[in-house]
Amino acid sequence: MAFDIDMIKEVYANFPSRIAAARQAVGKPLTLTEKILYAHLWQEEATVAYERGKSYVDFAPDRVAMQDATAQMALLQFMQSGRTKVAVPSTVHCDHLIEAKDDSKTDLARAVSESSEVYDFLSSVSNKYGIGFWKPGAGIIHQVVLENYAFPGGMMIGTDSHTVNAGGLGMIAIGVGGADACDVMAGLAWELKMPKLIGVKLTGKLNGWTAPKDVILKVAGILTVKGGTGAVVEYFGEGATSMSCTGKGTICNMGAEIGATTSTFGYDESMSRYLGATGRAEIAAIADTIKEHLTGDSEVYANPELYFDQVIEIDLSELEPHLNGPFTPDLATPISKMKEAAEANGWPLKIEVGLIGSCTNSSYEDISRAVSLAKQVSEKGLKLNAEFTITPGSELVRYTIERDGFMETFDKIGATLFANACGPCIGMWARVGAEKQEKNTIVHSFNRNFAKRADGNPNTYAFVGSPEIVTAMAIAGNLGFNPLTDTLTNDKGEQVKLDAPSGYELPVRGFAVEDAGYQEPAADGSGVQVLVSPDSKRLQILEPFTEWEGNDLKGLKLLIKAKGKCTTDHISMAGPWLKFRGHLDNISNNMLIGAVNYFNEKTDSVKNQLTEEYGPVPATQRAYKAAGIGTIVVGDENYGEGSSREHAAMEPRHLGVRAVLVKSFARIHETNLKKQGLLGLTFNDKNDYDKFQEDDTIDIGGLTQFAPGKPLVLTLHHKDDSTDVVVANHTYNEQQIEWFKAGAALNIIRREFAEKNK
Repeated sequence: MAFDIDMIKEVYANFPSRIAAARQAVGKPLTLTEKILYAHLWQEEATVAYERGKSYVDFAPDRVAMQDATAQMALLQFMQSGRTKVAVPSTVHCDHLIEAKDDSKTDLARAVSESSEVYDFLSSVSNKYGIGFWKPGAGIIHQVVLENYAFPGGMMIGTDSHTVNAGGLGMIAIGVGGADACDVMAGLAWELKMPKLIGVKLTGKLNGWTAPKDVILKVAGILTVKGGTGAVVEYFGEGATSMSCTGKGTICNMGAEIGATTSTFGYDESMSRYLGATGRAEIAAIADTIKEHLTGDSEVYANPELYFDQVIEIDLSELEPHLNGPFTPDLATPISKMKEAAEANGWPLKIEVGLIGSCTNSSYEDISRAVSLAKQVSEKGLKLNAEFTITPGSELVRYTIERDGFMETFDKIGATLFANACGPCIGMWARVGAEKQEKNTIVHSFNRNFAKRADGNPNTYAFVGSPEIVTAMAIAGNLGFNPLTDTLTNDKGEQVKLDAPSGYELPVRGFAVEDAGYQEPAADGSGVQVLVSPDSKRLQILEPFTEWEGNDLKGLKLLIKAKGKCTTDHISMAGPWLKFRGHLDNISNNMLIGAVNYFNEKTDSVKNQLTEEYGPVPATQRAYKAAGIGTIVVGDENYGEGSSREHAAMEPRHLGVRAVLVKSFARIHETNLKKQGLLGLTFNDKNDYDKFQEDDTIDIGGLTQFAPGKPLVLTLHHKDDSTDVVVANHTYNEQQIEWFKAGAALNIIRREFAEKNK
């Protein structure tokens, strides 16, 4: 079934004229990224060329996707907009609130019972406002989107950083905060700084043990966790066209780990095959009629250095499988070097658990290649030497792999099947013994491996690999095992070698499913009631944030000077906190509890200048708020790396933080801060980070003349009565300054709608 086919037909009908206008405006051949962006301008046809990395541009995305954890806040905001129906096709996917503990059926039943209030809210609000609703158990948002909604040449935003997964089907798909989603659902333009372009030329062809995952693991090692910030990564070349559509999705998915705005591939036969296999042959047929517009111009790919800001070339024929980690997804180690690296760094060699699946690697192809290794356990007289879990990406995939006997093979080796949900990948894993915080190693095919990410244990060394490598490592139980060269001892004492994995791009008998888990919204939702109990601990109707007072900010206290990596996991943890994603005040009790305080090297321990005592960050901030005192947060490089979760911006805003000053921001988090009316600032001189002292009182000057490109000035009043002056840069444009003045972007939307309907 092809959803929203009329919308897709309209997008394709407009493509030729809009590409022609873009080519005339730009004056040179176009990359695929430029074609899709210029084809989705809010003004429709291009009249000027936008400067990469500098020009703010208004776009008109085709659709919005939301997962249940972030959808709560996005839809609570949308309810304030005054609209009666979403302006573009939108969906909600229930995948984040299901804890992996026992097995798929038990875990799903428990989640439905424990989170019924949230699911009922999301179901009813979706029904009322014309939003498609995917029930708990239907699958992970990104896999479900790839199977049902992604289409070549389309533009989508989603309230999850791994929305970029849809680039595997030739989209420009970008992770955003809920406020951005609210704008688009309300029928407004969506603003983005015109991204820079990184071209990755893939030559050769994958073979043997090497998988698409290894491409992005290699790229992450080259670009690091912030090397893609502000850029779109466009893959091309013979290696790209030789790869499966879902393999492309894996590469794009983990592009979030290099900070990229998104990643994408040009339309090709693999995408056409995938569209046909997932019931969307009609879309492929239409795409075929304009296929020259759904990939970069030939001149671009012939001379990429002339058209991209940076070019990377990878020969897939020579690419070696990698394991990335621990604690960061860009620490890339070829499998042949892993034993040496582990021993040199003191990484535990014994593997406790291998986990495959997640939104990154849960396609039919992924599972089929992993099962080809699982079959060898009995065939070669081997056994699993680590726990092993499978997390299917969707009910469509789960049902099909069960029909085709894959689950029976996994069962025979003692694997555990978790629900079609995010589970361990986002910390929703009730891992037995994790509370002991013992040093241990796990390997998984997920995308992130920050400390505490999977199981809450800061001493879990997590390594990211392909499903094939993870399966082989679980069989061996040893991080130093190289399946390309090493042997294992079987039950007869013989040395045996694992055969290289093999699998199927798509199921030979086609996909099958009994109930995919989709709920279509009411044609007329005017009579649907969305109920939120005032006594609820999980849902809370939002109150508008207050407007800027109109003056410079005086007498702010330093809440925390965060040291080192401070991701959105550090600012607003997931795991058990996910249950409060719809209740801003309750979830604010996790604000910055994972950030390391520069002054005492501790987490969740900051000095309260009112009492001179140390205490938890949220409690300290609440004390300042009660006293009517604003605060400032100071941070390090790439602050806000990771998830798109806007709670990391809304919690500080709710509790009274006025500004966040850092060495550099991750893209989504900086935008989220702006949307919520906070000041997101960067040091003009990064060495000024050192000037902040624990007892500082801070003034922020220049706000009465707040203007694009004009720095603000902070005066630091130290305890010894000395002062320092710090210049802070910002990237606010005129519209974003209005968000700050209004108290939040949503306040402007609400006001404009009210005026229109007087």
